[in-house]
Amino acid sequence: MKEEDMNRCQIQEWYPNFKSCSIKTTIHELPESFVQYLLDDSGPFLLPLSITNDDALPNRVHKPEEEEDFVAVEGSGDEAEEPVPPPSFPELEMEIKASIESLGGAIFPKLNWSAPKDSAWISSTGNLKCTSFSEIALLLRSSDSVIHDLYHAYDSCTDKTASRPSSFFLALRKWYPSLKPEMEFRCFVRHKLLVGICQREVTNFYPALFEKKDDLKNGRVKLLDFNPWGASTLPLMFTWDELEEKLREGGDELEFRIVESRCGIRPGLKTAVPYDYLDTSQGSGWDQFLRNADEELRRQTSAGA
Repeated sequence: MKEEDMNRCQIQEWYPNFKSCSIKTTIHELPESFVQYLLDDSGPFLLPLSITNDDALPNRVHKPEEEEDFVAVEGSGDEAEEPVPPPSFPELEMEIKASIESLGGAIFPKLNWSAPKDSAWISSTGNLKCTSFSEIALLLRSSDSVIHDLYHAYDSCTDKTASRPSSFFLALRKWYPSLKPEMEFRCFVRHKLLVGICQREVTNFYPALFEKKDDLKNGRVKLLDFNPWGASTLPLMFTWDELEEKLREGGDELEFRIVESRCGIRPGLKTAVPYDYLDTSQGSGWDQFLRNADEELRRQTSAGA
């Protein structure tokens, strides 16, 4: 994979040409100060100070000393530490607030390549729906997928010359409650050859289809994303070795895989909760779940062969 391939998959690159067949999206270039805020892990986890008093965690304790069970710990003056003030991005917050309102009041966020799907567990709704700048900041700051964009986007490129793009963009994508995960499909295309389609979560097309936007007719099919072949893109119900083998074989045969049961849905790094939250040791229940998922996937694969 080349850096050019990765760059063409950034949402600010492809969306202007395909917005007529995608979902409504507003894109903001992020100031470097906010990018550094996302990168900084040297201090406590702080959400930006909101100038509109929006709070992504409304039930959190803002002043511990006001709680009934608060106990003060005495120490010398030298030991006392001044609290770190939260950052503030008033101009960016107001721009995002206006965009959210123009998109119907609710959006889901995405950086150049990745959406913070892996941090949905931390939101008050359990999904990526955001109605304020604070909720967006919470998801982005908590996401390992976003860290990929910030640090590792070009790691799989054979001609890697940069560790990160020169600019980062925040895409605010209109939230549609009617958008059902079970009706989303990922298409695997390379060298203009469609080699597989499988059911689950995000629809992705390889850049070879960039010139074929007229094929998305009548508006009933929506293009959600472009992702690179391989790299950090999840193959879902396929493996990358299987897809590469299909490319070598050539031909016109297309394999279409669907989820026939919940056991067929394999948990992924981008769609779960922090590993520390799970006990996968023998007898925990998760170990059996993962074995069942592997067995079900093998059964479905052999049945479709």
